[in-house]
Amino acid sequence: MTLEVTPVEGLPEVRPGDDLAAMLADPLRSLAIRDGDVVAVTQKIVSKAEGRLVRGADRAEWVERETRRVVARRGELVIAETSHGFVCANAGVDASNVEPGMLALLPVDPDGSAERLRGALCERFGVSRLGVVITDTFGRPWRLGLVNVAIGCAGMPAVVDLRGGVDHGGRELEATIVALVDEVAAATGLVMGKAARVPAALVRGIALEEAPPGRARDLIRAPEEDLFRESPLVSISARRTIRSFGAGEVPREAIEDAVRAACTAPAPHHARPWRFTALESPASKRTLLGALAAAWRADLTRDGLDEATVGRRLGRSDAVLGAAPTLVVPWVTFGGSSVYPDAERAHAEREMFLLSGGAAIQSLLLALHAQGFASCWVASTLFCQEETRAVLGVDEEWFALGIVAAGRAPEGLAVRPRPPLQLDEVLGWR
Repeated sequence: MTLEVTPVEGLPEVRPGDDLAAMLADPLRSLAIRDGDVVAVTQKIVSKAEGRLVRGADRAEWVERETRRVVARRGELVIAETSHGFVCANAGVDASNVEPGMLALLPVDPDGSAERLRGALCERFGVSRLGVVITDTFGRPWRLGLVNVAIGCAGMPAVVDLRGGVDHGGRELEATIVALVDEVAAATGLVMGKAARVPAALVRGIALEEAPPGRARDLIRAPEEDLFRESPLVSISARRTIRSFGAGEVPREAIEDAVRAACTAPAPHHARPWRFTALESPASKRTLLGALAAAWRADLTRDGLDEATVGRRLGRSDAVLGAAPTLVVPWVTFGGSSVYPDAERAHAEREMFLLSGGAAIQSLLLALHAQGFASCWVASTLFCQEETRAVLGVDEEWFALGIVAAGRAPEGLAVRPRPPLQLDEVLGWR
């Protein structure tokens, strides 16, 4: 394959409402545009033509508006997921190559923009096989520098799936999916410099028929396949207590990895004073929850509550714990604690072990969240030590620290924002 990438020069400054196809007509005609060609244009001129320009007195505010999810943050730099699903710096809000005081936002529907431009160019030049790519410059994890990538695509494959084929040695390809439209976009970056005033390029030699036409959104990795969905700092803040669960089990390896993470918590005396009991079979869960419900019913009745109130409380608890695919009971032992003759130090020693158990539980919850699973911590077993030990066959040296319910988050779950935080109310400096 021989590939030609030619800058499309001579375009005037693009302003809101301009007809890009008309502006590109003469320069593309001079390059003898024909069937099979690909026209690449920068996101900036598409955004300008579509009026996606705003006054930029407060860039951070616009970044927040354009952000669907914060992936990572360092100082003023935000790596954000946009409403399109793109993960990029500052949600694509950019002040370069626009008038002073203005900001450019990404097109609302870049694939739709590419399709409209393609249709207009095909009609104008009488061609039918034409690709259009809308490009933007993105940074890349673990590598320095920016490259052009495709945020909009029409008339050409976005990806070419080679899985099931063979390499030159006859070995079957198991994971090779080529991001064709990104490769085309990256090539055009060589002729469309930031300061060159060349916002378009013509690419010739791409086999458009290699695969069915696609969209740039085809390149967005599904959340369940994303191994690097959040930075550690963002992940800590993004974890929520989820009290309802969707369909699907929690794989054992996910629980095992979460327990490994839990066992990295700080602990007294170089010990690991914790253990975890995971319940996944319906019978084991019902046996434990039945014993807890009986004990709780007796306590509430002694407290003087009427049967209707008792029933409602038990029902709310069962709606969470009874619906969870997996329950995990964390335990702590005080067997390795130091013995002190005075009550104050003896109490502090016990509290130290309890605090380590809380740290282990938090690490367990964070590890489940990092793997894409929902969870919540419920205090139930704290009040039912004998019943919990009896059902789970655990020695008296172990003290139950509640229950962690784990499962998949339900579809369309609306996560409530955390209450506003005034840092000076919780942080003091001396």
